[in-house]
Amino acid sequence: MSEKKKELETINPATGEPIKSYPIMTNEEAEQAVRKCHEAFLDWRLKSHEERGQIIKAIGKQLDSYKKELSELMTQEMGKLVSQGIQEVELCAAICNWTAENGPNELKDEKRTLPNGGKGVITYAPMGVIYGIQPWNFPTYQVIRYAIANLMAGNGILLKHAENVTGSALLLEEIFRKAGLPENLFTVLRIDHDQSNAIIESKLVRGVTLTGSSAAGKIVGKKAGEELKKAVLELGSNDAYIVMDDADVELAVKTCVQGRVYNNGETCVAAKRFVVTEKVYDKFKSGFVEAMKEIKHGDPTKEDSDIGPMARKDLREKLHEQVEESVKKGAEILCGGELPQGKGYYYPATVLGNVSPGQPAYDDELFGPVASLIKAKDNQDALRIANDSQFGLGGGIFSQDEKKAFELASKYFDTGMVFINSFGLAQPNMPFGGVKNSGFGKEHGGFGMHEFINAKAVMALSQE
Repeated sequence: MSEKKKELETINPATGEPIKSYPIMTNEEAEQAVRKCHEAFLDWRLKSHEERGQIIKAIGKQLDSYKKELSELMTQEMGKLVSQGIQEVELCAAICNWTAENGPNELKDEKRTLPNGGKGVITYAPMGVIYGIQPWNFPTYQVIRYAIANLMAGNGILLKHAENVTGSALLLEEIFRKAGLPENLFTVLRIDHDQSNAIIESKLVRGVTLTGSSAAGKIVGKKAGEELKKAVLELGSNDAYIVMDDADVELAVKTCVQGRVYNNGETCVAAKRFVVTEKVYDKFKSGFVEAMKEIKHGDPTKEDSDIGPMARKDLREKLHEQVEESVKKGAEILCGGELPQGKGYYYPATVLGNVSPGQPAYDDELFGPVASLIKAKDNQDALRIANDSQFGLGGGIFSQDEKKAFELASKYFDTGMVFINSFGLAQPNMPFGGVKNSGFGKEHGGFGMHEFINAKAVMALSQE
């Protein structure tokens, strides 16, 4: 029997060298943190929406003031380009501002007249302590996405962040505190998986949200279900970007390269499968492969690097195994595909051709800078291939007929999000979330504020 782990360790993926270790909480310390968060919630729930909004706006200002420090720490812990870390923090500040400004209206009471003439009010009451289990790929955004919406709703927040970004988690806790958020209302838990299960079981925890793999989603969703607790699951995907007969191929190439390598290719809603109609396939393939060949991996703190290292050694090993398995089953490497020598967990921008069902490059999520190129007969076949997936988080359509693209996206694309002639990550005023094995529940756009609330019906049946 292996000895229980006592510390969480962060490692710089650009060098493979340790950064810092953090002691894991004892069971008693974790239980006490839950109790204190619940006690803080009991006061916070009574604050007006406007009072909550003022503090949330202050969190946005603090994020902006910590932008350099936070982005550099994220780069050190998980390898994203510093410039993209700055973009991430700026998005998070925008989410805070949007939530502060729109939250009061999203959560205001609704008055109804009852069929018998009585009076009714629907009030959106907070549920309590919400437990978030978050991944490493966007260390700030993943936290802000669920925490800010739920703070606006009046809930308390617990965070179990990925081990390799523990420093980022603790810095966020400090930022929230400096913004004036009441003590213990947002708490980082330094715990292991067994302790995490105990947190889900806690009677003081009322909801669970996870961003992670589909496998992790099944485990956490089952655990939450056994405890009769609502869950929101934002899971993996292998998003298809369709290049139609009438697409602007030059725009498609440029955008698809960006969509595949942004954040070192480690994005749940990244462009991953590129489904191109026969009519424009050769032109797209030529331009796309050449552009991917030009992507330079290197030190993420340097401005001339296009992508940094993958976040962990095991993640790089898994990605390379998926590439090799796909090749064994008939895929061909059009560029990249070789493990770099030397320090750091780097992986080159890679394009696989001859991708077909039964290969990891077609069926699974490749979480790194590897693109799957698939030829379709026509537009209809391209849409069929795009939907031929266990996942359904995002996707894209390239067509110069924007009206037609919107119609296809809204009626036929079986995903939670579709980008037209563009690539994007998230917008504060639009829902974020998927279907099928990409999970359930929505965040952003007001939807996240309503996931963990009690829509309470208050009625007076008298007709006075």
